[in-house]
Amino acid sequence: MNFIPKMAWRDSRTSRRRLALVSLSVVLGIAALVGIASLGDNLKRAVEDQTKSLLGSDLTVTSPRALPEATMAYFRTLGGEMAREVSLPTQLSFPTRGNARWPRGQVRALEGNFPFYGELVTEPADAMKKLPTGNYAVIEDSLLAQFGVQVGDELKVGKATLKIAGALKKIPGEPEIVAMLSPRVYMSTASLDATELLKTTDRFARYRVHFKLPPGRDADVLAKELGDKFRNQRLRFETVEDRKRQLGDALKDVFSFMSLVGFVALFLGAVGVASAMHVYVRQKILTIATLRCLGVKARTGFAIYLTQAIAIGLIGAALGTALGLSVQLVLPMVLKDYLPFQVDFFVSWTAVAKGASAGLVICVLFTLLPLLAVRRVSPLLAIRSAQSEETTDHDPVRLALFFVIAAAVLGFAVLQTGHWLPGLAFTLGIAVSFGVLGGVAQLVVWSTKHLVPRRPLPYVWRQGLANLHRPNNRTLLLVLSLGLATFLMMTLLLTRATLLGKIASVGGGARPNLTFFDIQDDQIARFDEIVAKNGAPVLAQAPIVTMKLAALKGQAVDAMLKDGHPGIPAWTLNREYRSTFREDLAETEKITAGNLVGRVKPGEPRVPISMEESLARDLKLVVGDEVTFDVQGVPLTAYVASLRKVEWQRMAPNFFIVFPLGVLEPAPKTYVAALRVETSADSARVQQAVGKEMPSVSSVDLSMIMQTIESIFAKVAFAISFLALFTVVTGVVVLVGAILTGRMQRIRETVLLRTLGATRRQLRQILLVEYVVLGVLSAVTGGLLSIGSTALVAKYRFDTIVVLPPLVLFGSVAAAVAITLVTGLVTNRGVSNHPPLEILRQET
Repeated sequence: MNFIPKMAWRDSRTSRRRLALVSLSVVLGIAALVGIASLGDNLKRAVEDQTKSLLGSDLTVTSPRALPEATMAYFRTLGGEMAREVSLPTQLSFPTRGNARWPRGQVRALEGNFPFYGELVTEPADAMKKLPTGNYAVIEDSLLAQFGVQVGDELKVGKATLKIAGALKKIPGEPEIVAMLSPRVYMSTASLDATELLKTTDRFARYRVHFKLPPGRDADVLAKELGDKFRNQRLRFETVEDRKRQLGDALKDVFSFMSLVGFVALFLGAVGVASAMHVYVRQKILTIATLRCLGVKARTGFAIYLTQAIAIGLIGAALGTALGLSVQLVLPMVLKDYLPFQVDFFVSWTAVAKGASAGLVICVLFTLLPLLAVRRVSPLLAIRSAQSEETTDHDPVRLALFFVIAAAVLGFAVLQTGHWLPGLAFTLGIAVSFGVLGGVAQLVVWSTKHLVPRRPLPYVWRQGLANLHRPNNRTLLLVLSLGLATFLMMTLLLTRATLLGKIASVGGGARPNLTFFDIQDDQIARFDEIVAKNGAPVLAQAPIVTMKLAALKGQAVDAMLKDGHPGIPAWTLNREYRSTFREDLAETEKITAGNLVGRVKPGEPRVPISMEESLARDLKLVVGDEVTFDVQGVPLTAYVASLRKVEWQRMAPNFFIVFPLGVLEPAPKTYVAALRVETSADSARVQQAVGKEMPSVSSVDLSMIMQTIESIFAKVAFAISFLALFTVVTGVVVLVGAILTGRMQRIRETVLLRTLGATRRQLRQILLVEYVVLGVLSAVTGGLLSIGSTALVAKYRFDTIVVLPPLVLFGSVAAAVAITLVTGLVTNRGVSNHPPLEILRQET
């Protein structure tokens, strides 16, 4: 046992730089695993430490209606403290700034000392205290910057004009990115009454009661008791434990993805280790054969180099762990917009052990593949040309090792995702990617050897292409490493472009890009006049009637909520549906089952309706099933006559449920109208004209939504790109390692060519041809894989078609070729400087 480590140490003396580079191949993958896993543990502890500030209270009760006084009186008997909140979306304007645009925000009226845990951070710090003293508002600081507004300026909300008392910086339990989607405006309940918004937009309001319970009172038990007592009011209860579970599930999904990114980097590095060790072992065949002649057994020789492989894994694990802990300090800054709390750093030794052990196991398993050849080295090779002798053949142990590696990859993928199906899908995806890239590499080797014509091609082209199939070529590894890195990065960029393209298509061509809603029945005629006068006639218009589900297939919804409703999401039973009535399909819809009935006679006992297919699926309804609605207190029996597929992303009035004409006309209703304007100035003018006469009417400008979503995607893309960078850098490291491990063979070939009269310029051109071909093939293959994967995701996840921006496609290919070319030329620098005499002296 003393001989094996001593011999492993002595044998490594002439190859330690090469072995260090091999170890570096897995460092980044281990760093990603350790950093992400350790950050996950940090987040879990932060959730526990800041648990109550995630909700701001012990219990929050939410209702779509103003709570009856009897319910509020009962709440007051519970003890502790109580605060009330009303929130609703509305249009905002800044009179002192000329009303250039009308942003949409979320008004929140507070009564009480909420939040009870954590604090609302404002500037100045006492801004929230001014709200009860008069017509004041505290608004999102992003609005101040975006519209050039200052503290002390006026804010118009509905029919009230308020004075801005301060800027809102932070809200407990809400990440910064929420402010981008719906900027928040805080005011007192008296100020909300002055806006008169609740008179016209009450259906969009949400009423909340926040509780700080007395010591010893269990919030989850109380939530169940209140749910049973006030079942008919359809209240929604949220406790700190609920928020923790929600946040934990969201973070679990995020970290599963990030962990898989790190695992891809580790896997790619392991492939580099296997290839580099293959070259290393081939160069040690003469040494092994000599040891065999001296009486060393095959298993002892195998143990010597296995010891070196384990040392490589240990060094990589140590360096990767150190780098991973450094990465953990950076990740919270990258993800800060998505985290609702501050994360404090601590070293999670469990995460360190998990990442380091995974890296060591993967590294050793992949290293075993080339090391198995050591067992079959014959002593006779000591007197033969070891460089040209093949020492491997069909080996059952090698085949078994492939199965072990596949099982290890699958097991680790399942461990990272937490589920069998995603882990299996990831493993199959990696297998397909490597299979395709490996197949392309083998096809290149075969094609350049058998199909490339020799006579018409110039000398440097013949030599450069021949390098792709000669013994000890690096074609397979280079195509795998660069192709996978290109595949991952292009998939990210194409997915981002597809999502943006899906949203951008909403306002393309002559489609509506400005929507007004909550137009009252007695306002619709005047509204049409105003928008037509301002050069923006209505392109689509629909009445809206609010209703609830009362029964499904003869079973009362209240009974279903009380007894349980397996397989039916609660939101589908609890929500208030905003339905419409019309005779024809909209351009955003198509019938998938049944037939659309556009008109019925008044008094029809069972009304035929058309239901959106995903809602019908959630409610477990099919064509012909009966549904009873509560239309603002009036029961209405209907049946599903047809199912529709709706393009929800289109900026058009879309609905879950469509009634025929002749039924809902007498019901109280509002209208939604979709227009098209050519410029942002036209949009501002139309919104101002409508808002001046109808302040209760709200609008949504698609251009503003696009700016918000683009900003969000930019941040998401940066975060994912930062993580994917581990894979890209690992690919570059593997690329450099692959080229350096073949440097000795390159020197020998270059010296031979120089002996035959080749010039240094010709030698550089030969390398240029080789690496350009490798770069183009790798990038094109990786790009095609990314197009295929993005197309599948677009179709089955986002229900749209893939978007292929030419700049992304050609830019990615060009970047991949440039990386390959620069890396190849830099790492082979000086190869052509060796004099021809070296080959004659056998000093290569």
